[in-house]
Amino acid sequence: MSYSYLSHLECPQCGEHYSAEVVRQLCTCGSPLLVRYDLERLKTEWVKEELSNRNPDLWRYHELLPVVEKEHVVTLGEGMTPLLALPRLGEDYGISTLLMKDESLVPSGSFKARGAAVGVSKAKELGVTGLAMPTNGNAGAAWALYSARAGIEATIVMPQDAPKITRSEVALAGAKLYLVNGLISDAGAIVAREVADKGLYDASTLKEPYRIEGKKTMGLEIAEQLGWEMPDVILYPTGGGVGLIGIYKALQELQELGWVQGPLPRLVAVQADGCAPIVKAWEEKAERSQFWPDSVTAAFGINVPKALGDFLVLKAVYETDGVAIAVSDAEMSTEQEKIARLEGSFICPEGAAAFAAARKLAQSGWIQPEDRVVVLNTGAGIKYPDSVQTDPPLLEIGEFI
Repeated sequence: MSYSYLSHLECPQCGEHYSAEVVRQLCTCGSPLLVRYDLERLKTEWVKEELSNRNPDLWRYHELLPVVEKEHVVTLGEGMTPLLALPRLGEDYGISTLLMKDESLVPSGSFKARGAAVGVSKAKELGVTGLAMPTNGNAGAAWALYSARAGIEATIVMPQDAPKITRSEVALAGAKLYLVNGLISDAGAIVAREVADKGLYDASTLKEPYRIEGKKTMGLEIAEQLGWEMPDVILYPTGGGVGLIGIYKALQELQELGWVQGPLPRLVAVQADGCAPIVKAWEEKAERSQFWPDSVTAAFGINVPKALGDFLVLKAVYETDGVAIAVSDAEMSTEQEKIARLEGSFICPEGAAAFAAARKLAQSGWIQPEDRVVVLNTGAGIKYPDSVQTDPPLLEIGEFI
């Protein structure tokens, strides 16, 4: 058996194929590229029962990942996060089976570690020595840390109001950190110039094909953790949308391998009402979104005015009979507190957005009481200390409560 059954890269827009043996960014038509595998051969050489003896990390699925040689794997132990039942919250929502895929426990405290692990590993295999990327915070932190482990020099540009903790992670990892007085789209313009001028590997969202492959392992894990039975609904907080694209890709690959049966889950793209280009496009039944001006939300990770892969996100939602829905920052805050009080989990604002959407969809009847619902919490709440304000009373020494 091969370590990876990597076949080639394919453009989802024009259908052009490319070799995966050299550095490749976008298709000549400007579209992101997707990784393809020899699933026909894999179908005859790999059975899911083999997973039972493997390490509980995302590399347990190495046949469906793009790193060809095991020695190029860069890992910090990422993957196989809990799929937690939330019975008290489910009762509050009126949903009999409510589950949280909790990504707060991966290295760097967010699901971005998955994309970084696979993206950096493949970059290392391809001989990359320097990369650059714009970020809203968590992705930059993850890529800086994994780049440090791989011996790759990282240049990270983020908005100046990105979470301070993520800045510290980037700086501590030895990456070149720059702040911009603007949004991630402004940071992206700076990175594009840096890539052009210095020949760096562009690790921007979807401008390299391999971040998706790391993110798709969330879908592989959900399927395995549910005994290869599909949930009815998966809700995902959507900025660039790579995780949603990846989960959909993973489930399609499992379907082709014959490991899962029946219809795929209805996928829900969740955005903030202060930055909801995907939601607006879905409401208009459009194939692509329009740039969202003056975007603002406390859920910094989903403050993406225009996603390069918006057409792939919308396709995943349309083809699974899903929806795109926006929630307010106030609704996120309420949900963040409720989950902590009812279930003991301090989740990130983006994850809280997905839970707020689940509540709204259950109230509207789109989610039925008997549905099995999986909500992605994409990071740890402690990475956003300013998202919660407290004012506890100060006791003097010896004073009674």
